[in-house]
Amino acid sequence: MTTATPTVGAGTQATGTTTRVARVRKRLNSRTATLVSIIIALVWTIPTFGLLISSVRPENQIKTTGWWTFFTNPQFTLENYQEVLFSSSSSAGQLASYFINSLAITIPSVLFPLAFAALAAYALAWINFKGRDWLYIAIFALQIVPLQMALVPLLKFFSTGVTIAGVTVLPAWDLVDEQKFAQVWFAHTCFALPFAVFLLHNFISQLPKDLMEAARVDGATHPKIFRTIVLPLITPALAAFGIFQFLWVWNDLLVALIFAGGTSETAPLTVRLAEMAGTRGNEWQRLTAGAFVSIVVPLIVFLSLQRYFVRGLLSGSVKG
Repeated sequence: MTTATPTVGAGTQATGTTTRVARVRKRLNSRTATLVSIIIALVWTIPTFGLLISSVRPENQIKTTGWWTFFTNPQFTLENYQEVLFSSSSSAGQLASYFINSLAITIPSVLFPLAFAALAAYALAWINFKGRDWLYIAIFALQIVPLQMALVPLLKFFSTGVTIAGVTVLPAWDLVDEQKFAQVWFAHTCFALPFAVFLLHNFISQLPKDLMEAARVDGATHPKIFRTIVLPLITPALAAFGIFQFLWVWNDLLVALIFAGGTSETAPLTVRLAEMAGTRGNEWQRLTAGAFVSIVVPLIVFLSLQRYFVRGLLSGSVKG
């Protein structure tokens, strides 16, 4: 009798969980939920669609009429994009070089934390060593540190290095021009690692224990297990975090402005768009074209990884 009671309780709990999950799924698949989803999608899509329409309208049209009048008097031009991307006038935007800067900042700032966090999450989940749990708690606690609180110490670290008792432990970085990209990569990697390790650890720790033990019995080392078993299984989680990190870094203004500067050699799109909005706020045809240039890449990234993103959000939420 003593062994049967926990089994019955566990079965009852599992049945109750399954019932609640089925009830939630039924509500999400109802006509009301579908209608609400369509309305939300329209509310979010219409402004973006209006931005696209405005970006291809002539200057006189965009300044005198609303974008919705395009359908009654359609006039189409790509001159706005030509001006903001390749014009020789500094007031027109010259976004092409800033676009390249954004790519140079964003891609490494996504790949570095993904690689380091995946390795750290695997070690914290499947390698036993002293203090592992406390280390994981410390990494998790770093998420509560506001980004703004770390900017000044990090900037001082780059400019003066680290000195202890008069001894220079780490020298100043002394980077110039495009070399400052390394500072931005370092900053974004540091800020992203706590959340990335926490997220990936949750996925990796839920992998079947029997699978890991079978691999060890076959003689697989930790690097081989990580490369051949773990990485393919956590692809949705990597994609989910990659999308979040990509959107965050691509849309970032503060970190890039502080650590890379505002020059055309290192500044990303966000810095230039802020300057255009402040100094050329009446040039709506250029602002709309520039804004749509800045959202094209995130849209492509999200749409191309959407199926992995959804799987990454749902993986591990329901067992069985």
